[in-house]
Amino acid sequence: MNSTIMQPKAGTSTWQIDRVHSNAQFKVKHMMISNVLGEFASIVGVLELVENDITKSKIRAAIEADSVSTREPQRDAHLKSADFFHVEKYPSLTFNSTSIWNAYGELKVSGELTIRGVTRTVVFDVDPPRTAQKDPWGNTRIGLSATTRINRKDFGLTWNTVLETGGFLVGDEVTITLEVQFVKER
Repeated sequence: MNSTIMQPKAGTSTWQIDRVHSNAQFKVKHMMISNVLGEFASIVGVLELVENDITKSKIRAAIEADSVSTREPQRDAHLKSADFFHVEKYPSLTFNSTSIWNAYGELKVSGELTIRGVTRTVVFDVDPPRTAQKDPWGNTRIGLSATTRINRKDFGLTWNTVLETGGFLVGDEVTITLEVQFVKER
């Protein structure tokens, strides 16, 4: 994601997602008995941090759908197919924040999540950014964790199959967890 998309205003700083130290994971029920975990290896984005009021900050991020991995090549190929992410037609999952607020000491980030060309409003529960640290190369870094739950069918991810003993192969509820590290632009 190009940092020129968001021009910093007075009292703000711009932070890029560090792709090497960030990940987006998901968890969904498999056969109604256990969870399958997966992750996306390629996440990019920009945080425009309003230094004196985090609730006025903005974040934009994109994930390459083709970078999905569940550590099972056949399942990954199926997830990339038209049955799920349809990566040829929808190469990215995106998020653009619309509001940030404190709710009883917890940070909430609401925004527009787009998967498979379908956009829905979601709210992430966010651990506030951790204290900024300098790395050995002089870069300033912050990190945060965020979690939300979505119904995959709300985003057009409707493929499923009935199990012979009843129930479905893939659960509808998906938990998304982000572990993100940002580097401050100099």
